[in-house]
Amino acid sequence: MSAMFQYLVLFGLTVGTLGFVLCLYGLARSVGHRRAEAAKDVPATSGSLSRDPVWVRYHVRYYGYALLFLAFDMEMAFMYPWAVVYRQEGLTALLDMGVFLAILFLGLLYGWSQGAFRRQR
Repeated sequence: MSAMFQYLVLFGLTVGTLGFVLCLYGLARSVGHRRAEAAKDVPATSGSLSRDPVWVRYHVRYYGYALLFLAFDMEMAFMYPWAVVYRQEGLTALLDMGVFLAILFLGLLYGWSQGAFRRQR
C-alpha cells in the first residue's frame, strides 16, 4: 500500500464518519418531538428549584484534588500504551515507566507534605 492510498482511505473514513453523524443528527431533528415548557429553562437540583445562582464558584481547596486527579489520570493514559509495547521493548520500557512513576510518586509525597489530603471543613 502506498502512502497516498493510505491517506485517501483515512480521508474517506473521515468523510464517511462525518456524513454518518450528520445524517443521524438530521434524522433526530426531523423525527424528534419538541415540547416548549416554561419549567425547562429554570435551573433545578434533584427535582426542586435551586435557590442558589447557577454560576457558583468552587472553593479553592478543591484545586489540589483536581490536580491530583489529573496527575493520576494522565498516569493511566500513559500506562495503557506502555503495557502494549512492554514485551517488545523489555528492560528499557520498564526503566522508563519506573522513572515516570517515581516522578508522580514524588508529586504525591509533596502534596501529602503540604496537607493536600487533610480533610477540610
